[in-house]
This record gives sequence, structure tokens and C-alpha cells, in this order.
Amino acid sequence: MNRAFLIETANQLKQVSSLSADEYALKSDQLIGKMNQLMLEKDDIESLVGKDNLAMMKDNHSNHVRFMLSVFRNYTPEVLVETILWVFRAYRSHGFTTNYWARQLNTWIGLLKDELSSDCYFELYPYYEWMQINIPLFVKVSDEKLDASEFLH
Repeated sequence: MNRAFLIETANQLKQVSSLSADEYALKSDQLIGKMNQLMLEKDDIESLVGKDNLAMMKDNHSNHVRFMLSVFRNYTPEVLVETILWVFRAYRSHGFTTNYWARQLNTWIGLLKDELSSDCYFELYPYYEWMQINIPLFVKVSDEKLDASEFLH
């Protein structure tokens, strides 16, 4: 299993309706605010994101919502996969742990279920489930890219 597998499985995700994308956009500020609050309330947050990285975590949540909105409006599997791989490399190089991504995605899923209409939630959920299921593969593939880039230097 590799990058090609990620793209192949991402190809199975369905384009979100404009109605659901619009609802997500309308509630984006609310979602970001609640996500930040929920993550900051976690006792082990510093061990998940690294020392002095709370502002970076908040930026990640804002970037996540903006990126996912672009995915929901114009879905391209390759862009989804490459961006997630970049995120894993970039944030892990700043001290974010792989456990952060599992906790973050679990929190997003719960938050989306609570804050969005059921129709919208059920359209968006497959993307979050796909990201969650593939965390180990994102780690593996992003590690391989990190190792390859170190070899080139």
C-alpha cells in the first residue's frame, strides 16, 4: 500500500453536493472555534502537538476547514492525497504526533455530527472516515518521502 493506493481509494469518494458544501462554508467559523475549544480542553494536548505549538494547531484547524471546503466544492483525489501527505510531513516536523491526527479527526467527526444537518454530515463523513482509516498509511508514505528527501541532500 502506497500513494497510488491512497489515490485509488480516494477515487471512491463522491463529490459533495453544493448544498452541503454551502452549509459547511456557512458554519466554518463556528466549526473552527468549537474545534479549537475542544482540542484545548484535552489534558494531553501538549503531548499531541508539541511544546509551544497551540497556535500552530489552531492555524491547522483553520487551514483544514478552508482546504476541506475546496475539496467539497471541487473534488480531486490527487490533490486530497498530496495535501494530506504534505500536512503530515510539515506538522510532524514541528513536533505534532501521529496520535494528534487520530484525536483531531475523531473530534472533527463528533463536531460535524453535532453541528451540521444530518444530510450534510452523511455526505461529508466518508471523507473523514477515509482520512481516519488511512492515518497509518499517511504516516508510512510521508515517512518514505522524508527519508527520500534526506537521502538527496
